[in-house]
Amino acid sequence: QVQLVESGGGLVQAGGSLRLSCAASGVTFSSAAMGWFRQAPWKEREFVASISRSGGSTYYQDSVKGRFTISRDSAKNTVYLQMNSLKPEDTAVYYCGATRSALVRLTTIDYWGQGTQVTVSS
Repeated sequence: QVQLVESGGGLVQAGGSLRLSCAASGVTFSSAAMGWFRQAPWKEREFVASISRSGGSTYYQDSVKGRFTISRDSAKNTVYLQMNSLKPEDTAVYYCGATRSALVRLTTIDYWGQGTQVTVSS
């Protein structure tokens, strides 16, 4: 049974930092491309960042480029999202996703985590 468990969310002031973690089990981690998505109240879930199976390629939504960094640790079967210079508009539930596809999109995710709340106060 595949499980993705996110942690690290919380309440932070604007300009602050958080690091999200997503621990994977029941899946061959090295064969899964991973992504972070978020969903704000009354909005659709959107792509934030992704990392390839090898970790050699990363992609970001334009609004988070230069502020967020995605990484993965194969020894720990964990993917991270380091979020710096946080803004109130980053407030959302953040979800981790895993896919067997090379392309990380909402429509290609095979497994989802339960989500972790990130709230940025102004």
